[in-house]
Amino acid sequence: MFSRRNVLAVTAAGAVASAAHAASFGNPDQPAQGAVNAKAPGNLRDPGPQSEAIGNQFPSAQTPPATDVGGMPMDWASFNNAPKRIQNGGWARQVTQADFAISNTITGVNMRLTAGGIRELHWHQAAEWAIMTYGSCRVTVLDAVGRPYVADVNEGDLWYFPAGQPHSLQGLGPDGCEFVICFDDGNASEFNTLLVTDWFAHTPPQVLAKNFGVPAQTFAKIPLQNLWIFQGTLPGDLASDRAAVSRTASAPPHPFIFRLGSSAPAKESRGGEVRVADSSNFNIATTVAAALVTVRPGGLREMHWHPNADEWQYYIKGKGRMTVFNTGPNAMTMDFNAGDIGYVKRNLGHYVENVGDTDLQFIGVFKAPRYEEVSLSNWLTHTPPALVTQHLNVDEAAIAKWPDNGPGVMPKS
Repeated sequence: MFSRRNVLAVTAAGAVASAAHAASFGNPDQPAQGAVNAKAPGNLRDPGPQSEAIGNQFPSAQTPPATDVGGMPMDWASFNNAPKRIQNGGWARQVTQADFAISNTITGVNMRLTAGGIRELHWHQAAEWAIMTYGSCRVTVLDAVGRPYVADVNEGDLWYFPAGQPHSLQGLGPDGCEFVICFDDGNASEFNTLLVTDWFAHTPPQVLAKNFGVPAQTFAKIPLQNLWIFQGTLPGDLASDRAAVSRTASAPPHPFIFRLGSSAPAKESRGGEVRVADSSNFNIATTVAAALVTVRPGGLREMHWHPNADEWQYYIKGKGRMTVFNTGPNAMTMDFNAGDIGYVKRNLGHYVENVGDTDLQFIGVFKAPRYEEVSLSNWLTHTPPALVTQHLNVDEAAIAKWPDNGPGVMPKS
């Protein structure tokens, strides 16, 4: 006679053995994950209310890979559905931590200025980093010791203004510009900045007169509401503006702009390339580092992680699919298109695959002075092969073929 306890023990052991046997390469978890495991009729149907147009943009959310497991905070957001604040001269829209809970280190802003359109003279509590995605723009800034700087930036160029340093932006011909700004604070807001017109309007005229050494009547026609973005006239040539601001001041020691799009790649392969801007080559950018990544069709931004900062991503063009891996285990896959934003917490493993038929390009932004990356293949190929073999049941001969230099984007050659 078997006791009830013995029967339960045997049954449990059989269930464990059955579960272990059921787990397979490409589908390791129990209970089974992924659409491949759906056997019942209608299991994958979604008969309830839905938007097919939105759902079709996220095939990896509709039917995740069988290797996805657990639950993780949403790592997708988009400028495509962020409300625009529109004025004569341009518009802006933003995604802050209030909109995108996971993004506590970076606020993202997408702004457009017409030809002659001006983002008025202002400054921020946070540092401002930006990448130009269209057209041309003139930037002005004054550093903390009173040295002025004026420059023109074009598609692929960056600028960086440290917190508290006043600046302006103006679209140039023929069609103005568009750019993406990152503030090094997830709670910063483009719609709540320190504006020169606001300060003038909220200062007594007699104080303005004393401060500037002119009659109070000089300020009789100042705007009583801030301008924020407004339509101006196209500026003159760059040399004239530079001469006008440097009459009594020296130049700053480091430029506030960086030509990232035309810089030499830090990593390059047949699969794509990675360009880097941080305090080592863009000296002024002491709180923000960035990597501009291009992945060719069929290519893969290799499996890696960043040990010193979270990664805020902006997808410039193409179609990408990213899986993020965390302890637990937890793994989540999402799809990204132009105008979307991704976010990966520090030290979480991830990769980005080009799933389209054109180049995929995105910028990764980090609240850190240096760009740091750990490549999975680089780590494993610099670990004793016998040790790796015992972990993964992979032949040492196969390990010898893995890329051992952190190529950035695969295929390597």
